[in-house]
Amino acid sequence: MSTSKNILVAFILNVAFSLFEALGGLFTGSIAILSDSLHDLGDAISIGISYFLEKKSKKKPDKNYTYGYVRYSVIGSLITTMILIIGSILVIVGAISRLFNPVAIDYNGMLVIAIFGVIINLIAAFYTKGDNSLNQKSVNLHMLEDVLGWIVVLFGSIFMKFTSIAIIDPILSILVALFILINASKNLKVIIDLFLEKTPKGIDINKIKKHLLKIDGLDDVHHIHIRSIDGYNNFATLHAVVKSYSKEIKDKIKEELLELGIAHSTIELELEEEKCSSKNCQVKEVPSHHHHH
Repeated sequence: MSTSKNILVAFILNVAFSLFEALGGLFTGSIAILSDSLHDLGDAISIGISYFLEKKSKKKPDKNYTYGYVRYSVIGSLITTMILIIGSILVIVGAISRLFNPVAIDYNGMLVIAIFGVIINLIAAFYTKGDNSLNQKSVNLHMLEDVLGWIVVLFGSIFMKFTSIAIIDPILSILVALFILINASKNLKVIIDLFLEKTPKGIDINKIKKHLLKIDGLDDVHHIHIRSIDGYNNFATLHAVVKSYSKEIKDKIKEELLELGIAHSTIELELEEEKCSSKNCQVKEVPSHHHHH
């Protein structure tokens, strides 16, 4: 099944469930459930956005988006992640006020809803499992959190049923929200690194340079830039100084880069006597003996 279809399934499950849940939260008086329904609705909205962006990200490169549309998927991930972060902060704030004014809760109702919650979110998590995009990853992170949140609510409601300590409800929702906050923040960092064109994780420019310099006939490599569009595929551009132009040397460089995790590379070959003009970043004057009369 395609990524965007999976996301759609998760979206439909989530919308239906968050409505069911909001009613359940009101009915049982549990803030853990009510705040979760808010979080689920936020999820559903961000998953809906992710679905459209994931679909768009599958478009082939064209003259406006020469690298393709993959970054749209990353934006989907960004929106989803931001909603998670804001959502979990709101839950924490809401739960803290509950700590000081505990409220009576219908534990049996809460238990039933929690069982439903675990089942429905497991199905959604299963549908969004494949992680071929950061977008899919953040949607799946949503689903897993929901499963986790519900398992916590489930145990909490069983525990409260037997001890009737109402303060457990807000404590649980704070713990789940913190877990979400930490994971979403890690995800946010990955996304920001992508947009800042940071060298992808697991890629060591110096190591690559060392490997390439072992190639016969290659004297120097500079201006190595490595970026990732989607967090999975890496692109490289570099200048290679060679003794003489040859197709073989270019093929060797590409082969080496492929082994080092770079799917696509653009290589500029230079002869030793060519001075790379951006060495000291200034335009050099053209020597006059180049003018042929």
